[in-house]
Amino acid sequence: MTKSAVPRRHLPSSPFKAPVEQPIRQFNVGDRVTHDEHGLGRVVGIEEGIAVLVDFGSVQKRILSPYSKMAAL
Repeated sequence: MTKSAVPRRHLPSSPFKAPVEQPIRQFNVGDRVTHDEHGLGRVVGIEEGIAVLVDFGSVQKRILSPYSKMAAL
C-alpha cells in the first residue's frame, strides 16, 4: 500500500485533535542559516515558496521547501 499525497481532512465531530500545521519558514537573501547536513551557510537566492539557494562555502545547494533541516541564525 502507498500513502496518499493528499492530507486527510479533519472532521469537526472527530474525538481526535486536528493536526497542527507548521508555519512556513521565510528566508531573505543574506540570512545566515544552519543546515543539519551541510552546516553553516548564507542565503544567496530565493524561489518564492519553492526553494532557497544557500552558499555553504565550498558548495551552493538548492534547499526545497518546507526546509525541515534548516534554521535561521
